[in-house]
Amino acid sequence: MSRALAMNESRALPGMALLSRVQAALGTAGASSRSSVSSKSTSRVARCPVDLPLLAVTCLLLTLGLVMVASASFDMSTRNYGNPLHLLIRHGIYLVMSLGAALAALSLPIRVWYRFNRTMLGLMALLLCLVLVPGVGREVNGSTRWISLGFFSLQGSEFVKLMMTVYIAGYLVRYREEITSSVFGFLRLLLILTLVVTLLLMQPDFGAAVVIVTAALGVIYLAGAPWRFFLPLLFLSVIMVGFIAYIEPYRLARLTAFTDPWGHQFDSGYQLTQALIAFGRGEWLGLGLGNSIQKLAYLPEAHNDFLYSIIAEELGFAGACLVIMLYAWLVLRCLTIGLQAKRKQMLFHTYLAWGIGLLLGIQALVNLGVNLGALPTKGLTLPLMSYGGNSLIASCMMIAVVLRAEFEIRESSEMQRTFWAKQASQPKEASTRKRNGAQPRVGKKGKGKVSGSKAQGAASAKSQAGGGK
Repeated sequence: MSRALAMNESRALPGMALLSRVQAALGTAGASSRSSVSSKSTSRVARCPVDLPLLAVTCLLLTLGLVMVASASFDMSTRNYGNPLHLLIRHGIYLVMSLGAALAALSLPIRVWYRFNRTMLGLMALLLCLVLVPGVGREVNGSTRWISLGFFSLQGSEFVKLMMTVYIAGYLVRYREEITSSVFGFLRLLLILTLVVTLLLMQPDFGAAVVIVTAALGVIYLAGAPWRFFLPLLFLSVIMVGFIAYIEPYRLARLTAFTDPWGHQFDSGYQLTQALIAFGRGEWLGLGLGNSIQKLAYLPEAHNDFLYSIIAEELGFAGACLVIMLYAWLVLRCLTIGLQAKRKQMLFHTYLAWGIGLLLGIQALVNLGVNLGALPTKGLTLPLMSYGGNSLIASCMMIAVVLRAEFEIRESSEMQRTFWAKQASQPKEASTRKRNGAQPRVGKKGKGKVSGSKAQGAASAKSQAGGGK
């Protein structure tokens, strides 16, 4: 059964779609021309190997991001590199690498992610600890977040987001009953989150820590954890955030600038005030593509963290609202895919889709809030749009994992549904036996030993009887 299930899951998606189309064409060869075209189009929609709405919104965000990075980086590329297309070419290379990583993730069955979800914990610790080793981690702007690989700088925290989502999904499947009924299962997962956040703060990467913790708690809540587990944690989180901001002067300066940016417009509030000026210039329909003024050395990181401000300046309020609607569509589609998996008792698919949707949505929300002045400044990119190889590769891999999960949900066989239902029921059966105080069953080997001792006793009695005779 497991061999048939593995063969069923590891089939190639494009090949299956092509085979289905050929079979549909052969089956309708004797039909009329009109009915043949109709049946082919129906088969093409029904047998599409990926989720079209999720793929469409992802392609729209990637395309819009490529265009806006080209516009926002034009002046900086000319000034720093002597080539106006330098950053655009690099972004294009990162985009090709991201599509390759996405295809690799799309070809992996979800069962592989589930099998190695505990391994993700060790990989996370390795990536986050390597950055802190002198001579390995590379410091940029006061933060040590990158590992230099020569041609590419690896930012481990971006891939930790995906690894943490996979681990939490597996944890919730294994300890589903404990998460919903006992505080100990919740505290155990919270301890693991605390260790990961501590390593992130040592870099420091406060923005990634906030996104990971918020998305993780969101998935735990959707998995059925009661409210009473979260209230003390919320109180402690507020205290810890305030304490961390107090002990680090630059974070306190960011909070001060956030509350009154115009009072610090020439020091700590400079980025935020320039971003707000960009929103003001854009008005309803914007200045036009390529006509931004703020990107001309006024707004730092215009092609990266503050790309949304340039979008608002060049495309106006209409373009800014379009970006928000695209991200809302992306998150809602991921949540819908998770609900479809839950109806089929494929809980690992459910938590994986929910976690990735919340992760991308929260990161986009934080970036938009920073650009609008609603949140303190954080070094977080706009997923799928901002310049940056690590963020782009990790985001595309996340989308590919959700696409693979949706394909398996839609094409799942009875064997697959039975397998995932069994994975979900095992923790429940274990907790039921523990609660009822059931004794472990004696195996065949134990029975063999007992019967053997009985045979030896019978033989001994028989020999004694023979000796007495």
